[in-house]
Amino acid sequence: MAIECDIAVIGGGVGGYVGAIRAAQLGARVVLIEKDLLGGTCLNRGCIPSKALLDAASRYETLRHAADYGLSAREISFDFARVQERKNRIVQQLRTGVETLIKGNGITYLHGVGSFIDPRRLQVRLDDGRTEEVAARSIVIATGSVEARPPIPGLDLPGVFGTDAAFTLTEVPTNLVIIGGGAVGVEFATMFSAFGSKVTIVEMLATLLPNEDPELGRALAQQFQRRGIEVRTETRLEQITQADDGGLNVMLSGPSGATTLHADRVMVAIGRAPYTEGLGIERLGIEMNRRYIKVNQRMETNIPGIYAVGDVCNGIYAHVASAQGEVAVENALGHDSQMDYRAVPGVTFCQPQVASVGLTEEQARATGQEVKVGRFPFAAVSKAVILGETGGFIKIVADAKYGQVLGVQMIGPEVTDLIAEAALAVAMEATVEDVIHTIHAHPTLPEGVKEATLDVLQRPIHVVRRRRA
Repeated sequence: MAIECDIAVIGGGVGGYVGAIRAAQLGARVVLIEKDLLGGTCLNRGCIPSKALLDAASRYETLRHAADYGLSAREISFDFARVQERKNRIVQQLRTGVETLIKGNGITYLHGVGSFIDPRRLQVRLDDGRTEEVAARSIVIATGSVEARPPIPGLDLPGVFGTDAAFTLTEVPTNLVIIGGGAVGVEFATMFSAFGSKVTIVEMLATLLPNEDPELGRALAQQFQRRGIEVRTETRLEQITQADDGGLNVMLSGPSGATTLHADRVMVAIGRAPYTEGLGIERLGIEMNRRYIKVNQRMETNIPGIYAVGDVCNGIYAHVASAQGEVAVENALGHDSQMDYRAVPGVTFCQPQVASVGLTEEQARATGQEVKVGRFPFAAVSKAVILGETGGFIKIVADAKYGQVLGVQMIGPEVTDLIAEAALAVAMEATVEDVIHTIHAHPTLPEGVKEATLDVLQRPIHVVRRRRA
């Protein structure tokens, strides 16, 4: 006999479990199906464990530079295996919290693999060998993604690892080459470098963080090089071979021609691919956008009653997947909700941190709008000086006629938190005057946001702006 419900969610990651909880809040009978661990990639092999490692690396680096603050700390060292153990405890604690939320909201949880029988029925192969059938009025696909591995010779050699395996290492590589200069690559470059690795990061495109404003990518590369991280952009990995000494030869082609790097380990961080294996969506005729499930602003596929959220439909960020999950179930339950991507913050926890929201200067100008741009350096923000983190800047892109904040880009200390104010400004269609007239506490990092908006109007307080001829 089938388990009947209003909504079945396939996938217990941040898109799936948040959607399931929202559906339960709206009074729906909900079944959540997950074949692996609740929390998905973000909680178990992505956002949370990587930030735990980065936090430990940051604290270690602060201790190493204690003398800069007039402090004395002797015999500073680290145990990477224990760093990993702490990360595991954090992940377990948060995963237990998700399990409690699922139970507390009355959601039926099935640990197994779900696949479509038809648009309203699923077959679930449970991990204990039994099979259940689920009949649902609506179904949300939230199956996430897997590591992308291109067909490049040598990626299967010992010593070459991906992002999932990075979370199981017990020792820090001595000499590490990271393939991929996106968010994941630069975060791991920051972490391993702080723990003493000699890191080289290789990016095929012109700048690090190629999805961000090129100014941010160039500024990050400069900061990385100051920290001893070698950056090679516009450089392609051709193959990896085993070296005579047991290490790895990493063969590259770039602006200066062919080069070979030697490393003891190589990390592949070139992105993720949507995971739809075994779902049976081909039988249903679900429309695809290349590898991704195609959805509208309501997160609905071309099959009525079937929705998709997160990486499987190119959700990009975990926080986007959560928002999509809520929108999907609200529509499935008769509400009218739509995704609005105008104010999605992008955050990268490298050192220095990078964050952005809304349009870049180039994107804004491409729409035909006349824009004004303001910038403010963290070197002139008193709190940044106190922290000893003065590299980077805040950039505001505003409409020239009305002063509406169209986009904000930041690189510097704690900008992954600062971006919240900017995201609110973009979402609320605030003007630079709105931000300026909001009193910002002193001394705090958000003062830099206000100063950048003042610079749009050519009247910053804490830097001397060049007089125009």
